[in-house]
Amino acid sequence: MKSRTITFLTIRTRASDFVELAKPRLNALVIATTAVGYYMGTDNNINVLTFIHTLIGTALVAGGASAINQVLERDVDTLMQRTKLRPIPCGRLRPAEGMGFGLILSMLGLFQLAFGANILASALALATLVAYISVYTPLKRLSSSATIIGAVPGAFPPVIGWVAARGTLTAEAVTLFAIVFLWQVPHFFAVAWIWREDFKKAGFLFLPVIDDSGQRTARQIILFSIALFPVSLTPTLMGFTGNTYLAGAGFLSSSFIIIAFRFAMDRTTRRARSLFLGSLAYLPLLWGLMIAERAL
Repeated sequence: MKSRTITFLTIRTRASDFVELAKPRLNALVIATTAVGYYMGTDNNINVLTFIHTLIGTALVAGGASAINQVLERDVDTLMQRTKLRPIPCGRLRPAEGMGFGLILSMLGLFQLAFGANILASALALATLVAYISVYTPLKRLSSSATIIGAVPGAFPPVIGWVAARGTLTAEAVTLFAIVFLWQVPHFFAVAWIWREDFKKAGFLFLPVIDDSGQRTARQIILFSIALFPVSLTPTLMGFTGNTYLAGAGFLSSSFIIIAFRFAMDRTTRRARSLFLGSLAYLPLLWGLMIAERAL
């Protein structure tokens, strides 16, 4: 009886470690953004089955990418306080197990998108996976431009959703891409500022890590937050949202700019945390406005 209990606990622990590799909480925003892209790409008549296939497929690819990333960065994860307890650095899972798990998740996700949605959605997910793993991951140790380049695959989820619904890439999908792309830079720079000592130990060359004064980081944050303002209004100008969204998006984007300027004037961890929390609130609220107006 005791041995059975130990076996059950071992299985449960290993299962939870594999789940941790997929980073389900962090990838929740990816799934939500994909859902928004899908909904906005429909004519209000959602194909529920295709919608479910799209979300599950995207979740699997995102989880697979996270697992593969942790395998490739296992050496630096041991150096950082925030990552040293992950399953692979701790030795609870072997790198080969993590890599196999990541590849299986990714392949399952790509097949689900291809056969449950369409080939183009699967191709975009594959491009996202390859860019994240083969470009962004190694570039983090080589150049401070990694954040900007990494924001490209990071902005694909709403496009995947849109294409899954429409079967084609349109200007509206590019607008959704641009919103997420511009949002990501202030969001991630806030994270990197908060954890810059940890990232420095790992040898990551993010701008907040190598910019001791924070002046260049603050300029980039302000630049991208200001650029986000007109882009966030574009859905109304293109005709697929109305004036309620326009007013709400203007308010949210103005507030985001104010938070960015506050960080620029007082480059402290507290202000960076406020910027981080503000960015976390911004995108769901913006998507909520977009969906609500479309639904009414």
